Amino acid sequence: MKPAVASSALHDALVSGALTQIEFVEWCARDVVCDAVLDIRHFPRSDDDYLAQMKKMAADYGLTIAALVDDTLCSRDELGVESIFRMALALGAPLIATALEPELSAPWIDQLVHIGHVARAGKRHNVTVALRNEPLSRAASVTACKQVIKETDSAWLRYGPRLDRFTDADEPAQLAQKTVLLWADLADDPSVTLPHLQQTMPEYHGFLALDGTLDFAAATAAAKLWVAAVRA
Repeated sequence: MKPAVASSALHDALVSGALTQIEFVEWCARDVVCDAVLDIRHFPRSDDDYLAQMKKMAADYGLTIAALVDDTLCSRDELGVESIFRMALALGAPLIATALEPELSAPWIDQLVHIGHVARAGKRHNVTVALRNEPLSRAASVTACKQVIKETDSAWLRYGPRLDRFTDADEPAQLAQKTVLLWADLADDPSVTLPHLQQTMPEYHGFLALDGTLDFAAATAAAKLWVAAVRA
């Protein structure tokens, strides 16, 4: 696996202005020595000049922007969806991670229409969408995740689960073949969590996105532990 810290791990610092998005990417590259996952909530701008600056900085540091995160993607209108894929292309991010809306927020057929539009945009732009198993969403369980993929029937819609959010009744290994992004809590002990991930999905070699909300010092220490464990 390839470790990548998500900007959501430092959400409080980023929204308060104590840390800029550029400083976050520099922190990933210099202090933690890992790749980055960028949440759209933390972009101060999305114009072409800023996105080009971010891509160039990542290239100079030898860092990959592993994914964008936008948990509102499947509720956006067509122009909004296109704007997120435009950002992913400009940054060179191969994945967009997203959750579905809460299960009771809209009829399933309406949500399926939105998901289909997102999947078609993924095909058009050659950017894969990684479905997150957020609690209470239409993709909260393994069975629900499989149903979404089956009914959408698109090679550009895949899984991006966090295994500790499944219940004991779930069998996340069933998702292994179509998993393109894994998530773990930065605050977890990697000596416990990492073996579980590897045992559940032994053939997975993609990015491991680390999130959670920590202060800067705690996030730095935790990220270094994870990076060392993954690369051991």
